[in-house]
Amino acid sequence: MERVGAVLIDIDGVLTVSWKPLPGAVEAMERVREAGVPLALLTNTTSRTRSSIARLLVASGFPVTADDILTAPAATAAYLTEQFPGARCAVLNSGDIAEDLAEVTLVDLDDPDARPDVVVVGGAGPEFGYEALNTVFAHLQRGARLLAMHRNLSWRTDAGLQLDAGAFLQGLERAAGVEAEVLGKPAGAFFEAALARLGADASRTLMVGDDIESDVLAAQRQGITGVLVRTGKYRPETHRAASGEPDHVVDSFADVPGLLA
Repeated sequence: MERVGAVLIDIDGVLTVSWKPLPGAVEAMERVREAGVPLALLTNTTSRTRSSIARLLVASGFPVTADDILTAPAATAAYLTEQFPGARCAVLNSGDIAEDLAEVTLVDLDDPDARPDVVVVGGAGPEFGYEALNTVFAHLQRGARLLAMHRNLSWRTDAGLQLDAGAFLQGLERAAGVEAEVLGKPAGAFFEAALARLGADASRTLMVGDDIESDVLAAQRQGITGVLVRTGKYRPETHRAASGEPDHVVDSFADVPGLLA
């Protein structure tokens, strides 16, 4: 490819694990900045807003601002306000993202009289118990539209891999006979929004991630050069079983500045 014109970066498992910086990640981002290459952070994190994510990253030394961050909740909110203005929306999510959903008409998932038009499934956590999932199932049977912030099956914390919403989402889809519309990664529109924000050409852009399917191969389908890191949720067996091969595989984000030339 030509000289790299922009870099898109996943956060969890690439820059940090449980919000602690991975070795060499801060220095590598500083080198990307010094090279004058625009960057954006693309994350399916659904437990924090863009501003709170930025504060955590800055506290660890990363040279970023909230404007550099694109989140699945923010993408979901933009989609809802554009495509379903005024629709009643119930959300099943672990974490506080109220700031990102301020323009959405929210109803209580558990309110029997709510009758939401749309149900949004976010990131998994203790809230994903039987009663909550069965309530979502009931709303879907009544005709509510199913949206998902992402389809991640797992994510890595300092305690190891944790189950994520994608595992529950597959069960809801099969039980209700519907297919969720995904707004975060691996949705093509999410990558396109990042390119548009940076004014970047896909053919001169890198996407760096630890999820071979949702981060890397999904970006490659949009004409972006994929870079898989062997950190975070990376597993050799998952790599071998993937639906395609990354353009690049590196040990960690610390190796990414070497790909810029």
